[in-house]
Amino acid sequence: MYQTYKMNTDNIEINLYPQPVLRQKILFDAVEIAYTDTGDLNAPVILFIHGLGHALIAWNKNIATLSKKYRCIAIDLPGNGLSSKDMAYPYSMEFFAEAVKDFILQKGLTEVFLCGHSMGGQIAMTLAAMSFPGLRGVILCAPAGIEQFNAVERNLYKGTMLFVDLLSTEENSLRKAINNSFYIMPDSAPLLIQQLVTIMQLQSRAHYRLMMEQCIVGMLEEPVYNHLDTISVPVHILFGEKDGLIPNKIIHPISLKQMLDQAMKSLKSGSYTLIPKCGHFLQWEKPEDVNFYIDTFIKETRP
Repeated sequence: MYQTYKMNTDNIEINLYPQPVLRQKILFDAVEIAYTDTGDLNAPVILFIHGLGHALIAWNKNIATLSKKYRCIAIDLPGNGLSSKDMAYPYSMEFFAEAVKDFILQKGLTEVFLCGHSMGGQIAMTLAAMSFPGLRGVILCAPAGIEQFNAVERNLYKGTMLFVDLLSTEENSLRKAINNSFYIMPDSAPLLIQQLVTIMQLQSRAHYRLMMEQCIVGMLEEPVYNHLDTISVPVHILFGEKDGLIPNKIIHPISLKQMLDQAMKSLKSGSYTLIPKCGHFLQWEKPEDVNFYIDTFIKETRP
């Protein structure tokens, strides 16, 4: 059984989270998920899963609009945001997927569209490959996990990521990663970056580094491209055409379109859209476009 520790998060919760933060125990009460739940309780559910080192507030611009039509639930993944943290959590893609799946089951959600960004997209695909009643579709925003690495490339990428992280403070590393996620940084981005840094600082340095390292290893060692054909529900992938992170331009000099076309060959019901003049953090850089494509996908997918 995991031994989680408590944090004084009252000020963070009040000042940085735009909706009331709720809690749900999962995985035999070993993990506590912090989440927000906005919109019509009888509407289809969009379950938002954030990316590496982020928190549910990364979806604020999407929830503000989409909650007018849908029930929008955004979670802090275990080890992130206001959710429970523990050095014993494995922080693998499978662990996160099982956590999200149990959250859905505990909440009794029956018409669910997963929406994941970057690592959150890889988690969403990992969960969709498991299959469960109530899953209706998957929307992926610049997902990790579909870029194909061989063993040498995985080790090179992993070693580079971990080495670079060791040369920087946690705050500088997070700031740089988010800055590099934009093609044209929105005026609202500096405030969001500071908020994510503040949330990150809730945890110990040792835990943050361990969690980040295990997440990076998990993304590289648990790819989903070999399991895309097991996803039975429709999948729509959104990418900024100026994404500077995926695919890795040093290791893989392939185009974004080539990578996505390859993924489409494996998906039973897949499609994708490239958003012009947009980087990796597309739901913050071009929220209106992302909201439009999410809404369109759900309307076209529902029976």
